[in-house]
Parts: sequence; C-alpha cells; structure tokens
Amino acid sequence: MPTSATVKRVFWFDDHKTPNVADHLDKVEEIVVHRLAFDAPEEQNWAVMETCHAYCMTSARDEVPDQYKGTPALLKRCRELVVISTSGAGYDPVDVAACTAAGVLVVNQAGANAEAVAEHVIAMMLALGKKIPQTDRSLRTERGVDRERFKGQNAQGRTVGIIGLGEVGRRVARICGKGLEMRVLAYDPYIAADDFRERGAIPVGLDELLTQSDYVTIHCPYNAETKGMIGRRELELMRSSAYLITTARGGIVDEDALADALAAGRIAGAGVDVWNVEPPPLDHRLLRFDNVIATYHTAGVTVDSRHAMAQWNAEQLVQIFRGERPPRLVNPAAWPKFCQRFERAFGFRPASAPSIALLP
Repeated sequence: MPTSATVKRVFWFDDHKTPNVADHLDKVEEIVVHRLAFDAPEEQNWAVMETCHAYCMTSARDEVPDQYKGTPALLKRCRELVVISTSGAGYDPVDVAACTAAGVLVVNQAGANAEAVAEHVIAMMLALGKKIPQTDRSLRTERGVDRERFKGQNAQGRTVGIIGLGEVGRRVARICGKGLEMRVLAYDPYIAADDFRERGAIPVGLDELLTQSDYVTIHCPYNAETKGMIGRRELELMRSSAYLITTARGGIVDEDALADALAAGRIAGAGVDVWNVEPPPLDHRLLRFDNVIATYHTAGVTVDSRHAMAQWNAEQLVQIFRGERPPRLVNPAAWPKFCQRFERAFGFRPASAPSIALLP
C-alpha cells in the first residue's frame, strides 16, 4: 500500500462521459481519485478539492460552474494543486496566466480528438455543398419538387481555407488535399514555412484566405486574439458561394454577424458546432436557416476520441506525478515555480526533459 507521503490525490467532477480519466487513474496504485458532483454541497466539494494535487476538468467552458473553473480564487483555496488537466484540446475554463503565476501546470489532450473533429468538418463540408440537409427536410415534408432545386457542387478542384493548421487543421488539409484533390490554403501566424509545406497547405494572409476560399474552416484556440476574429468585415470578404464551418470554440465567430450574412445571402451556408452559449437557445437566429448545419459541440465526440482523451489524460498525469515534464504542456513558463511547488508536495524535484512514459 502506498504511504501518505506518496499518495497523489486527484479530483474530477463526474460529467457522465465514458470512458473517462477517472476510470483509468483508478488502476494506478499511488493515485487516489475523488469523483465529485457539481450539484453536491459546495462545502463538501471544497473539503476534498483543498487536499488534492490534480484537477481533471472538461474542456467545455459551459459545463463547468464558475466557482469550479480554474480561476485565481480556486488556486488560492487549492494550495496543494500542481496541475490542472483538461479533457480535450481546449482549456477555456482555466485562467492560464493565473496558473503560471502560481506554478500550477496546465495540460491538455491536443490531438486526442483531432481525427474526429476533422472528419466532422469534412462531413459538414460535403453535406453543405451537396445540400443534403435541405434535400432531407424537403423529402420528409413535401412532394412535387423539382430535384434540380437541390443541385450541389463537387468538392474536388475547389479551394478550402483553413484558419489554424494545428492538430485538427493539418488533418483537414490532408483529407481535402490528398483525398478530395482540393487546393488548400491556410492562415497560421505561429508556424514556419516548412510546416505549411509538410502539412500540404499554401500559406496566405487571413483576408486572402477569405476571398479565395470556397470553404472556410476554423481551427484556432479561443483567446483574446481570436475572440470575434470572424466578424462582419471578414464575412463580407467571403464569396457569396462560400461556406463557413466552425468547430473550434464559440466566440471566434460573431454569431449575429453570421446570421446577418446568411440572411442577406452574402455566403451560401454554414456548419456550426460551437456556440457562445452551449447549447444555444431554441430561438437562436442561426437555427432558423435551412442552409445551416447545427450540432451540439459534438465534432470531437466519438467512441474512439473518448477512449483516446481519457487514456492520454491519465498517462499525462502519471508522468507529471513521476516528476517528468508532460508532452502537452500549455504553460511552459510555469515550470520553474511548478518544480518548487512539486518538491514541497512530494519531496523530490522534477526532471526537465519531456517524457514519453506510458500508463502502466
């Protein structure tokens, strides 16, 4: 049995997603997992949280009550914390700057659900271009319709513009370029020219991408730089025959501006998986359009991705508790203070090299 000095304590709010990180961590002898509930008495939750070293959190910000987000207030109360780990690529519910200042690592599972999201994007692209939603609705409700009304377009030979060429963006580029023989443009100011070549995309500025693309798809994080990135000006740059697809995070696209563009026929349609408020209200303007495909932030939700996210999350926490630098570290600037915090908690200093260790 592990001693009290070696036990690592983790808390996780049960969101009924399966499989989950807690199931994997239960198999590790020196880790004790506390499964909490958002609707439990707060004093009961805090009594556990204040003793724990790691917080496993969903990436979806609207699924986390404000008092349990990774804020300075939470960090002040949870003085034993050394890491906050989000379940997916996003980390919206976490104040990364506050964690860095406190020496608390923030890690995500970037790439674990990337294939699922990329496939969702392609499904939306093809369904929009082929007018499948409109055809389906018509066939269920009316007769005497000329099928030429639903004439679509081939993806082959057309241009896709990818905003953000990271884990998801590069997969979209691969499928579009190699599978559908499309011209692939990309805007990403944080990668080098060699990265664009390796990922099969032509580097362009954002405005050029918007004006040249038949499909625009967004794959960047949500932050101060990208909030409202696609607004009225940007939508007016797009072709009237073009489609916009957003599966990154709500808030990157101005929803009112998008609704206005659709109402005016300035773009041909949209695929929307992420929303300012999730789920959006039933009377949301974007839900009124036949040329909008709307999904419940489910682009990354597949059986396969749930397994990968849970496994990667657990492996990364095991690595951190071994004193190893994790492979998906969001705030590397926190490392020096983290090492001090970790040593106080566990009595030894972490290593500095990235780890590739696997969950035992």
